[in-house]
Amino acid sequence: MKRILLIGKRGFLGNHLNKYLYKKFQMKFISFKEINNFKKSISKYDYIINTSINRNYINKKYNKKFDNDLQISNILDPKKNIFIFLSSRKVYKSKENIKENDKLNPLTNYSKNKLITENFLRKKFKSNILILRISNIIGYKLKVKKKLHKTFIDLFYEKAKKGFIYDNKKRFKDFLSVQKFSQILTMIIKKDLRGTYNVSIGKKIYLDQIIEWLNKYNRKRIKVINYNSAKNQSFYLNNKKLMSKLKMKNTLFELKKDCLDLSKKLFN
Repeated sequence: MKRILLIGKRGFLGNHLNKYLYKKFQMKFISFKEINNFKKSISKYDYIINTSINRNYINKKYNKKFDNDLQISNILDPKKNIFIFLSSRKVYKSKENIKENDKLNPLTNYSKNKLITENFLRKKFKSNILILRISNIIGYKLKVKKKLHKTFIDLFYEKAKKGFIYDNKKRFKDFLSVQKFSQILTMIIKKDLRGTYNVSIGKKIYLDQIIEWLNKYNRKRIKVINYNSAKNQSFYLNNKKLMSKLKMKNTLFELKKDCLDLSKKLFN
């Protein structure tokens, strides 16, 4: 059985991945602060996955001391450990059908920092690196100690509880439920993949559509507010490269079901 060291006890994604992956693999789940305790035993793990992040890495210009992935990589053996780096779709320019070899255009400190880390890890690990450029992940917030930034689902829930949502009929993005992401990551590990891949549903998901699903079990009357923004950051990622490797399907039906289940948890 493959052995995995998962880092990031304080966050949304790490906790969800731990719940799913421990059933499939031999797991160790730790916080970032514990990483130095594993220097001597790190070689026994096949895969290292980091979900922790420093607030300054999100908000400020690149600095090595804010880069958790860089610090973790310093205790790894590129010949023995396979590093799974969770990057972001934000390294690309927002547009339709974004492929892995499309032009990179990071605009925020966060996305610029992700790209810097990508390049460093690629040089260090060579064939033992897996870079996943991930679209918006949605799921129920487990009891986590710290929230560093608001996600789409945070913003939706915050507005819906206040009694209004935005009309987003012309805007679309690319979404994955955290359950589907966990399933995809499981298959990636089982298939022993390397390289750079988009992880997404690979389709236009209009925001008014996903908001309708997420709002299904909200009994509060909602006021819809017209929303016009000069910045239309609509996008979706082309996921064919990864899906063909995994021989998997990632369907709208699955996303809708996961969103309806999430709505029950949010509002019941």
